[in-house]
Amino acid sequence: MILRSAIFLFLLNCISAGLFAQSTGTLSGTVTDAKTGEPLIGATVLLEGTELGDATDVNGRYTLTNIPTKTYNVKASFVGFVSQIKFNVVIRSEGNIDVNFQLQEDVRELDEVTVTPNPFLKEEVTPLSIQKFNQEEIAAYPGGNNDIAKVVQSLPGVSGSVGGFRNDVIIRGGAPNENVYFLDGIPIPNINHFSTQGSAGGPVGLLNVSFFEGVSLTASSFGAEYENVLSGILQFDQRNGDNREFNGNLRVGSSEAALTMEGPLFKGDNPESNTTYIASVRRSYLQLLFQAIGLPFLPDYWDYQYKVNHRINKNNQVYLTGVGSIDDLSINELDDFDPEQEAIQNQIPVIKQTSNTVGIGWKRQFSDNSGFMETVVTSNTLGNEFYRYEDNVNQTGLYFKNDSRETETHLRYQTTKFIDNWTLSGGFNVINADYNNSTEDLINNWSFNTDLNFFRYGLFVQSSANFSESRIGISLGLRTDGDTFTESGHQLYRTLSPRASISYKLTENEKWTLNASLGRYYKILPYTTLGFQDNIEYFPNSASDYIQSDHIVGGVEYLLNDRARISAEGFFKYYRDYPVSTTDSVSLANKGGDFEVFGSEPIVSAGNGRTYGLELLYQQKFTGKFYGVAAVTFYKSEFTNLFDNDYKPAVWDNGTLISLLGGYKFGNNWEISSRYRYLGKAPYAPVDQALTLQNYPAVFRDYEQLGSVRIDPLSQLDVRVDKKFNFQNLSLDVYLEVQNVLAQSSPSEPRYGLDRSEN
Repeated sequence: MILRSAIFLFLLNCISAGLFAQSTGTLSGTVTDAKTGEPLIGATVLLEGTELGDATDVNGRYTLTNIPTKTYNVKASFVGFVSQIKFNVVIRSEGNIDVNFQLQEDVRELDEVTVTPNPFLKEEVTPLSIQKFNQEEIAAYPGGNNDIAKVVQSLPGVSGSVGGFRNDVIIRGGAPNENVYFLDGIPIPNINHFSTQGSAGGPVGLLNVSFFEGVSLTASSFGAEYENVLSGILQFDQRNGDNREFNGNLRVGSSEAALTMEGPLFKGDNPESNTTYIASVRRSYLQLLFQAIGLPFLPDYWDYQYKVNHRINKNNQVYLTGVGSIDDLSINELDDFDPEQEAIQNQIPVIKQTSNTVGIGWKRQFSDNSGFMETVVTSNTLGNEFYRYEDNVNQTGLYFKNDSRETETHLRYQTTKFIDNWTLSGGFNVINADYNNSTEDLINNWSFNTDLNFFRYGLFVQSSANFSESRIGISLGLRTDGDTFTESGHQLYRTLSPRASISYKLTENEKWTLNASLGRYYKILPYTTLGFQDNIEYFPNSASDYIQSDHIVGGVEYLLNDRARISAEGFFKYYRDYPVSTTDSVSLANKGGDFEVFGSEPIVSAGNGRTYGLELLYQQKFTGKFYGVAAVTFYKSEFTNLFDNDYKPAVWDNGTLISLLGGYKFGNNWEISSRYRYLGKAPYAPVDQALTLQNYPAVFRDYEQLGSVRIDPLSQLDVRVDKKFNFQNLSLDVYLEVQNVLAQSSPSEPRYGLDRSEN
């Protein structure tokens, strides 16, 4: 009945709002040379299927007005450059963000051959294992709830933790802490609220999708400028604020409300300003919902995000950007609850967490257009108060305390030069790491206070080029990293990490493409592990090695037409020197997917691992009505434990991943879309009931049994209906989303609680 009422109100609003609709909007943006950043004067920008178009001015800017409010594909063309299409661009009466194009120079001389334009263009450095989203695709994702972590979990080879309130990103069977995240080239330690310290996952994302111009995920073939990555790189390209007028955006969802504002600064009487800002704040009311429906814990959070950009002149610009959060996970004392709720209330930690990242960057284009340089200085801080009590309600009987603060200060410099058809780049990074921790662990009899400060550093070079009229693309890179803390930290030869990739268009019409990459990557252990001390104030993990991962990836892609493709990609990752816990003899690759302090224990760098599989993908860009993605991945994820060289299934070994996404746009700005996800049975370590009974509410797992039992597969269908309204000075997007339409039970491990008597 509630659902019927919601639908009725939804339709009533649609009918009444239509009486006051405005039917046109405006679209602006720039067209520039992708290599030099120079504006392309006289480039043509057209809306496909219409006669609406414009030519760019001396600043490379175009403006289209009086556009009927619906969804378009926008095409930019310029003589001597490869045309580019931006798909699924929604035109509203207000709030349209700039659509910018970076065109690649066209070096082909194939007048007698019809070449199919590739809407999935990649760079020589990453010719495969990369996926990209625009803002509209993220915001309208069924089941995504404007959460980028949930959106990427539907990509080929990507999954999330099954069961529980988790938002981990698992890429090709690798652990959640094997990924890195960048915001406009600025590293951010995590993208989730209530994040697992030392790892990355949490129950809900903290980034505002209204900021994004685009998001890309790279699952292999990493550029040499990226350090400390083993499985994946998520790059968030933030847009600049509107340089002409003030705009605001209010988003109200089922669990939160977010306000975003943007506009020019110091504009004066000029039509455009050289300085812009965009800022947002978001507040959760999830805690009120949880309290109303009687859940035993209350997650409460704020987050904020901002960016200020200033163009000094045509060759220089600086930007300031940041993101942060305030999290509080408290216990809800219930008068009446079932055994499962009681177990959750007993076992869940009490968490207070703050995070803040701020960075300033300077981009300088060389005046002769021969290259550019970028300097970035950033600082990120994570404060984590993590407590476990025997009595969570009254917060008595403390048996685990982690009160910590970790801060990184980064300096990164990179310069890039263009020499003929070669692109050469090189640079360095220096990181000062400051880690403070006060830990009391009564269960394992550990007590220590850490005050650790040391430096990390790295050097890198990268070269790439294309030959034979861009039919062949190659890339070569080399990187090395060191630190001043670990015993082998200054032995840079131990972390030499070469990487190479090649792309070859098999046919002259460029429909068939063969891609391959080979690389070695390294990652230092998290500060929670490096900063662990034993009871004699010794750092036993200072003898640890960097984790090594070797990637071999190959694939083939076929363009069905200028907006659809099919591809197949095989991958193999081999790990060496993976940390293994000496406490419970299990690889740390099998931890980090729970609410815990990951890696704060003694380890040895003695583990191996491997993940391998096959990804199949069909992708259809927006045709004017329909878009869709179908992806299937078959893979294995296995790691060794202490004193055991036999490979055992990892907790991320789902075996099969299926993701289906599709949407159809009707007239009058209606849209229906759906997503289906299937994750195969995942192994888990069962609870050691005898040991848990002795130490309850602390829970112990029997890692010797990991792989002997698995949870049920996940099968979930989400459906979403969107309707967009356009008024004189306001646009309104309304959607109705039903998650888990098939009403499948969420797979989860058995939960154990203490069987109490009435006394």
